[in-house]
Amino acid sequence: MTGEGKTVCVTGASGFIASWLVNHLLRRGYTVNATVRDLSDPKKTAHLVALDGAKERLKLFKAELTDECSFDEAIEGCDGVFHVASPCSLTCKDPQVELIDPAVKGTINVLNSCAKTPSVKRVILTSSISAVSFTAKRE
Repeated sequence: MTGEGKTVCVTGASGFIASWLVNHLLRRGYTVNATVRDLSDPKKTAHLVALDGAKERLKLFKAELTDECSFDEAIEGCDGVFHVASPCSLTCKDPQVELIDPAVKGTINVLNSCAKTPSVKRVILTSSISAVSFTAKRE
């Protein structure tokens, strides 16, 4: 299968898993709309723009999980969306506020953007190990 002529969005593209996904999609011929929080931070973008095919088929977009409509522009015209963005921290003081609330709100924001975009045929959601690994209660 080839992704030639198809456009997909990958949220949280600067992260480890998402950047590998972007790499794979570019190698398969997809155009990738990748979201990052800070377009001006080379630590978040340099590895993406250096990928094979990035110059021709990678577009970076600024997006914030908790901002409504933040993903609209990146998702517009896409055939599919890989929602990989999620807060991840091993040292948070309040997991509900720092991890769960932004992850849920971000997923809702991405899905709302997808619902407004008739070209989107498929949405793939991922999760973080943080969702299940660290809890205050151990039974």
